Amino acid sequence: MLTDERSVILVNIIGSFLFLCYTMVYYIFSVNKKSFMRQFGIVLFILFGVWYYTNLIEIEAEKVRMMGLVCCIITVCFFAAPLTMLIHVIRVKNSESLPFPLIVMTFLVSVLWVIYGVIISDTFIQIPNFLGCLLSMLQLCLFVVYPPKTYSGQGYRLVDQAPIF
Repeated sequence: MLTDERSVILVNIIGSFLFLCYTMVYYIFSVNKKSFMRQFGIVLFILFGVWYYTNLIEIEAEKVRMMGLVCCIITVCFFAAPLTMLIHVIRVKNSESLPFPLIVMTFLVSVLWVIYGVIISDTFIQIPNFLGCLLSMLQLCLFVVYPPKTYSGQGYRLVDQAPIF
């Protein structure tokens, strides 16, 4: 364990568990399981490589710096994921495909983490969450510039609306 911050550890344990549950549900309902497994395998390979490399480092401060950078990159990627819809939103001039509640909560949670990072003086918490604030603000601005034409609060529909069972 590279940190003794119990709140950070607890939140990440819960988040990892929920992400694992989400990933399992996604796999169960995915159409192209082979593609999913290939991507999942690549991610696991990269994460294992980072973990292995980090364990080779003997200086504790360097280990913390390396893992902090990796976690910052992963966090920013999570925050930036909805931006993949940016071109679509601009092209159709409609923000209906963006998950408004998720973006609002991302902004609020990012603000809280920035404040917490300032309180404990941890730049590895401050920087990615500040970027998360900026990225979610950019996404929220899209709702002002391109308001949803028929917003239902459900975001982009990837699955047919017919009942599964």
